[in-house]
Amino acid sequence: MPLNPTPASTFHDNTVRLFAYAAVLWGIVGMLVGVLIAAQLTWPELNFGIPWLSYGRLRPLHTNAVIFAFGGCTLFATSFHVVQRTCQVPLFAPKLAEFVFWGWQAVIVAAAISLPLGYTQGKEYAELEWPIDILIAVVWVCYAIVFFGTIGVRKVRHIYVANWFFGAFILTVALLHIVNSAAIPAGWMKSYSAYAGVQDAMVQWWYGHNAVGFFLTAGFLGMMYYYIPKQAQRPIYSYRLSIVHFWALIFTYMWAGPHHLHYTALPDWAQSIGMLFSLVLLAPSWGGMINGMMTLSGAWHKLRDDPILKFLIVSLSFYGMSTFEGPMMSIKTVNALSHYTDWTIGHVHSGALGWVGLISMGCLYHLIPRMVGRTQMHSVRAIELHFWVATLGIVLYIAAMWIAGVMQGLMWRAVNADGTLVYSFVESVKATWPFYFIRFVGGVLYLGGMAIMAWNVVMTARSGRVAPIPVPVMPSAARA
Repeated sequence: MPLNPTPASTFHDNTVRLFAYAAVLWGIVGMLVGVLIAAQLTWPELNFGIPWLSYGRLRPLHTNAVIFAFGGCTLFATSFHVVQRTCQVPLFAPKLAEFVFWGWQAVIVAAAISLPLGYTQGKEYAELEWPIDILIAVVWVCYAIVFFGTIGVRKVRHIYVANWFFGAFILTVALLHIVNSAAIPAGWMKSYSAYAGVQDAMVQWWYGHNAVGFFLTAGFLGMMYYYIPKQAQRPIYSYRLSIVHFWALIFTYMWAGPHHLHYTALPDWAQSIGMLFSLVLLAPSWGGMINGMMTLSGAWHKLRDDPILKFLIVSLSFYGMSTFEGPMMSIKTVNALSHYTDWTIGHVHSGALGWVGLISMGCLYHLIPRMVGRTQMHSVRAIELHFWVATLGIVLYIAAMWIAGVMQGLMWRAVNADGTLVYSFVESVKATWPFYFIRFVGGVLYLGGMAIMAWNVVMTARSGRVAPIPVPVMPSAARA
């Protein structure tokens, strides 16, 4: 028999709503900093001689703001939204979820203050100093308690695959952060890594690549497995493939980090293992991409009229492209040309702007109106405009960086008959300038798309009405 609904049987969506709004805000901030440093690379005098506006300080601010502020808030919002709907229960410990929101905002603000001031551990994606690292760990444990607690009290037996990806992302990021951030404090906002030399580099890139693999891939695949079927109003193409995708991806990604350390002091066998697992990673990555794409099988006509689906499906095309390019770049002979060039920057941003950015925007466009009692955003035409502006920005950005990167690699390895270099490093920098300008234009377009989104979100929130959403009453057979 169905349970009688009670006044308490409503979803706890206040935290979801706050994280969704914060994602849009921090997306604009992070991308604005990215445009500024792209401008500085084009016109170096734009740092004005001010230390805290220098590229070396603003670049980690940009990466942290886009990954952990924009991407992180989107992951928090969507995971809290998805786990409630798929488990048919309100959030476990909603007050703790509110602490997660405010704690994460404190982390973001602390990063925004400390990084421009020069407080850094100098580790990629892990620059924040030890007091902030401790706060991150505390907030993350609370996040895990809320998420897994909600799964623990679910009213349905099955755990939907999106929650598998979210759960793996939460557990793995906790492990990565705690191990890589092990440090010896040497005063306020100063520490030394617990590791030394090549071991430090190995641990860092085990962390760095899996931050990409789990924070920027597994979590967003959880979003893909929920929001594409919901927006398309069709079941996922193959649920069995989604499970194979999960286990293959989770196992393989962990071992790919050494490909960041080709031709370094890392033992050659470790480099080769990283290359091997990177190549194997192509199979589960494309399996997930195909599963998402084929969900629209028989319903491709929906793409004509639904710009949110455009965001979600095109993001998968960028995911497929990036997860093909990454394994290819891990091959040592290819890496000899690409490493330390802007080809790597193009690869990173095809994943960040194309995959992470577009799927985040698509999911937020689906989520936000439902959080304020509306069925769609204030302006569908603005969503369409945002999609095309952002896509044009991505294409300009990554194409410029691919061309610049290959050109740089070829110039750096060109030698005369007597073994001397054909080009000086300064000549390669001069030759790269036009592509830096194109990158700047692409970044401005992408930022402009975020500004359109912010306007649309504000107008949607103003015209909407926040009201409790009841938890559907499940028959006893479904709860068994």
